[in-house]
Order: sequence, then C-alpha cells, then structure tokens
Amino acid sequence: MDGPQGPGADATDQSYTLAGWREWVSLPGAGVTWIKAKLDTGARSSAIHAFDLTELTRDGAPWVRYTVHPWQGTDDDPVQVESPVLDVREVRSSSGHSEERLVVPMTVQLVGLTITAEMTLSRRDEMGFRMLVGREALRQGIVVDPSRSYLGPRPSAAVRRHNRGR
Repeated sequence: MDGPQGPGADATDQSYTLAGWREWVSLPGAGVTWIKAKLDTGARSSAIHAFDLTELTRDGAPWVRYTVHPWQGTDDDPVQVESPVLDVREVRSSSGHSEERLVVPMTVQLVGLTITAEMTLSRRDEMGFRMLVGREALRQGIVVDPSRSYLGPRPSAAVRRHNRGR
C-alpha cells in the first residue's frame, strides 16, 4: 500500500507536512496557547505533563480533571482541563518502567495542521519536554526531519523567553 501510511511513502509526497524534531504546538480544546513538544517517532503514544488528576463521571461516562503546566521548568500559568477518558493503558517508558495511564483525546495544532491525538496523562517533570507527540499522532500526515527544529508557527520572542525562564 502506497500513500501516507504505506511502505512506499516518502517525504516528497504532497500529502505530508514536514516538521522538526521539536515544535511549538497549540492545544485549543485545552486552553493551552503554546507548549513546546518533542516529536518522537520512537514513541507509539503521545503524552502530556499532567498532575492533580481527579477522575469524574459525566452522564455515566468517565472523565478526568487535570492541570497542565505549559512552560518548561516552571509551575507558572497552570491550565485546568477536563476531558473524557478514552482508555486506561499500560505504557512502558524509554527506561523500561511500566505504568498505567489515563488516555484522553486532544486537539493539537502542529506545523499548520490540526490533528486529534490520544494523549496519555503523565508526570513529565524530569523530562526535557512537557509534551511528547508519538508516531500514532504523527501518522496523520506529518514527517519528522530529525535534523531540523521549529518549522511550524511559533510564539513571539517574549513567549519563547518566558518558556526558558527569562
């Protein structure tokens, strides 16, 4: 099968959008204007730094309330989010540690595209990026060039400085 998800696909196919290994993304449904994400084709699932998880029930369906810190290395500007729970999955980290995580749908604006990602909620305090976009989300028409960064839209210089703690 050739095409966006087939073995004959290549980055010159018009159905792809090129992205760098790290990009600024927006999460419009979560109220997060900008967050820096690592695009990781080695990771199957996507993950976001989330804490203060509270499981809820709405109309008989499972939901979760959680808080996101969009800036690297700081607790500034926390954003509270409520999402339906799609699943609970066992996820194995790159270090081999396995844990159960809640999975929620999330709208992600990345390199000019709007995609829906199944996002696992995880503590990423110690990680270099508060968000990881894995290959299942990237399959929606995004090719990653590991030698490049920030090919898509990005925030103003003031916002980027704030993210670096300056």
